[in-house]
Amino acid sequence: MPDDDQTLIERAKTDPQAFGMLYDRYYTLIAGYIQRRLADPVAAQDVTAIVFFKAMTHLRRFHWRGVPFSAWLYRIASNEINTYFRRTKSHPVSLDELADKLHFELPAGTDLERDLIVRQEEAQRYQDFRLVRELLFDLPPKYQEILALRYFEKKTLADIAIITGKKLGTVKSLVSRGLERLRHAYLAEHHEAQPSAAPTVIKVEE
Repeated sequence: MPDDDQTLIERAKTDPQAFGMLYDRYYTLIAGYIQRRLADPVAAQDVTAIVFFKAMTHLRRFHWRGVPFSAWLYRIASNEINTYFRRTKSHPVSLDELADKLHFELPAGTDLERDLIVRQEEAQRYQDFRLVRELLFDLPPKYQEILALRYFEKKTLADIAIITGKKLGTVKSLVSRGLERLRHAYLAEHHEAQPSAAPTVIKVEE
């Protein structure tokens, strides 16, 4: 039976092979999140490598208190994504441009390229999804992070509070205000839409 996270984390603090098992367990999850935030395969690969390097070097600081290890990795990933945006002062490319950026080699044993292709094909079938994602990238980073975790990663509000270190009320407020900004931007792209119309891909919080 595979080791549970708590046991594996304690082993990994002194055993590099155990950290390799954590890497294998969470690579696809974290790499997928980073790719969806950046929409740039090369940058996503670089940021993913930084995230796991920092996780490995700072693992001794992680203390098991019932918070999922994945939440800790998401937090590191979110910080590195924000750092990337501040450093480059640029926005990710649109999904339509992704096809031109898939000509790069991945490390052996990873399936990020296949994941990118599948996600691109899915996104291309839904015009609203493409538009909403492009509009999302135009929002301030604090809204991008919260909405991406909520709707692309399917995290609960409580999970997001843990990942971001924000209070639950703050998370709810950011989701609400972020959706409102997103809806206004969406309607601006569709002048003929009804006033009550909203993107079908992202639902308003109940």
